[in-house]
Amino acid sequence: MSTSSSRQPWYRILYVQVLIAVVLGIIVGKLFPDFGKDLKPLGDGFINLVKMMIAPIIFCTVVHGIASMGDLKKLGRVGGKTLLYFEVVSTLALVIGLIVVNVLRPGDGFTPAGETFHAEAKAVETSHGYAEKAGAISTSEFLLNIIPKTMLGAFVSGDLLQVLLISILIAFAIASMGDKGKPVLHAIDTAAQVFFGVMGIVVKAAPIGAFGAMGFTVGSYGIGALNKLLALMAGFYITAGAFVILVLGAIAWWSGFSIFRFLIFIKDEILLVIGTSSSETALPGMIQKMQKLGCSASTVGLVIPTGYSFNLDGTNIYMSMAAVFLAQATNTPLDLSHQISLLLVAMVTSKGASGVTGAGFVTLAATLQAVPGIPVEALALLVGIDRFMSECRAITNLIGNGVATVAISRWEKEVSAEDLRANLAGSSDVLA
Repeated sequence: MSTSSSRQPWYRILYVQVLIAVVLGIIVGKLFPDFGKDLKPLGDGFINLVKMMIAPIIFCTVVHGIASMGDLKKLGRVGGKTLLYFEVVSTLALVIGLIVVNVLRPGDGFTPAGETFHAEAKAVETSHGYAEKAGAISTSEFLLNIIPKTMLGAFVSGDLLQVLLISILIAFAIASMGDKGKPVLHAIDTAAQVFFGVMGIVVKAAPIGAFGAMGFTVGSYGIGALNKLLALMAGFYITAGAFVILVLGAIAWWSGFSIFRFLIFIKDEILLVIGTSSSETALPGMIQKMQKLGCSASTVGLVIPTGYSFNLDGTNIYMSMAAVFLAQATNTPLDLSHQISLLLVAMVTSKGASGVTGAGFVTLAATLQAVPGIPVEALALLVGIDRFMSECRAITNLIGNGVATVAISRWEKEVSAEDLRANLAGSSDVLA
């Protein structure tokens, strides 16, 4: 598994295989749309295989990382820095999204002045379903949902926040046992190696999953389905790219490494996300690669899983841009006070989004409740392009969590800038 990609034939390199599969999936979906739709089980099957391994990998990583730390004061310090970082960067993403969509105004003219917005019945029904889910989400219910009904229930549901809670409690219990807890810690470390070994087997099917997922996407929606929404998509992709290069690039520079070298280092994970539209498929690989860069197991075990719920930079940019776009498209007046309210609500609704099915739409619907006048049917505008938008959201979230892990590790002086640059320069495929 540690064989360098430079010593392998090009056709055996994972990211090359995934890239070829993505291109083939697009071609098949375009030329044979009906057949492309039938490829959906390939993508779903691969994602389910990966999700099957996420809970045990997170559990072993977090428990071993925290329990082996020894210094609980350090845990509190790292946790505080992590939450502070997440709140500042994710809020900045929301603000940037608001500024860009107000400057570009992609929704202007979508619905002629004086006309009532309308959409296809099926899309409206879908949007109402997401709105109902959003209406059912409250702060107290969200917090109570973090607590699983049973110890094993967290692993059955696959809810990352529930798994994280169980992991932290067990880690503290093992740490308090002293020497008696060391055999348990060794067993968990061994189990982690087994789960990562299984993940190494599963990930070899990534090209098949990417082919099926892209074939279904293009076959179902087609390139022509984008229509006038291309302006919103282009604006979102450009904004997300600028956020990665400028904002995350500045954080990377402050931490002593190049954002471009970092992107090359995690190219396998980025290609996995492009092929599957799910950032969860790259989570196990990110954990391994962050540790390979020199970040401590305790920091990686705390930052990466928490970031999947609390540091969703791409989702935040999307939420602010999509909400204002819908206001523009439906000719809904949206003054500064309304947009500030939207920003404040989005700061809350975006947290824990990854634990909700249809997270992008559900959290967007919850955010729209703070903006009077925008019809819930307007969500139907985004149904057809959500798959294309979700890829950019997931990639931005993935990169943001990786940069956060390295930045906090550097903040804690766990790895020097020189070692970090050396590890990036000598990068090799971890899961290839």
